[in-house]
Amino acid sequence: MRERTDATFSSKLIVGLTGGIGSGKSAATSFFAELGVNIVDSDIIARQVVEPGTLTLTQIANHFGAEILLSNGALNRSALRQRIFLEPQEKTWLETLLHPLIREETIRQLDEVTSQYAILSSPLLLETGQDVLSDRVLVIDAPEKLQIERTRQRDATTSDAVTAIMATQWNRQQRLAKADDLIVNDGDLQHLHSQVIHLHEKYCSLQS
Repeated sequence: MRERTDATFSSKLIVGLTGGIGSGKSAATSFFAELGVNIVDSDIIARQVVEPGTLTLTQIANHFGAEILLSNGALNRSALRQRIFLEPQEKTWLETLLHPLIREETIRQLDEVTSQYAILSSPLLLETGQDVLSDRVLVIDAPEKLQIERTRQRDATTSDAVTAIMATQWNRQQRLAKADDLIVNDGDLQHLHSQVIHLHEKYCSLQS
């Protein structure tokens, strides 16, 4: 088992769950949740820290201008993505603001875990260095052609659009090289479920 870089929070086993787009991360995470495992989701936290009324959202609006907000005062994520795509230095500014806040809230939630172990679910767990918060890394893996097909059907998008997103993530070989545990999600949900149950039993035995 890897040595967690920050051992000052949570004595519980923390499993960082990640995988490429269309690999089945959400389905796997849902199965762990059904088994009573506490889930800390980085995507949810990233939305929480910029909710209307937060100082963070005010800072973003002050920096980018009021047009970065929707009519209801919420963040216009589409406009923000377009802005930071066109201006890389703005992406750096945004990450410098958000990443410490996301990390702080992630640690707070992990510290409140009540189940035998916790799942830290993050699509960019490895890319953003969040794996230092976990004791083990679980990679949900699927063949790239299957990733593209699942995402294309789910999001009603094109193969080219999915491929472009995949290019911003680590490739399969990079993720697998960092994996302590692996689920190969190339079958049906029952096949995925059985692998989750197997790992759940393993994690419970590691924690006990």
